[in-house]
Amino acid sequence: MAIPKAPVKRIIQEAGAERVSADAVDALAEYLEDYAEEVSKKAVVYAKYANRKTVKEEDIALATDHQKTETPEENTIF
Repeated sequence: MAIPKAPVKRIIQEAGAERVSADAVDALAEYLEDYAEEVSKKAVVYAKYANRKTVKEEDIALATDHQKTETPEENTIF
């Protein structure tokens, strides 16, 4: 399943890019698909652990909490 390119390009532009190459859109779309697949797999594990066949929002929340990484703030001076 492919993520549509237009929303990916819009995300990059809303982050402040004036111009976005097709390669950049493709790269981010691939990353987002990979990330979503990993989160989904973890969410399925949480749903099964709760004896459910349905993945709920709470399963996604639990799965993404384990995925979070800290990044420096934009205004951090190194």
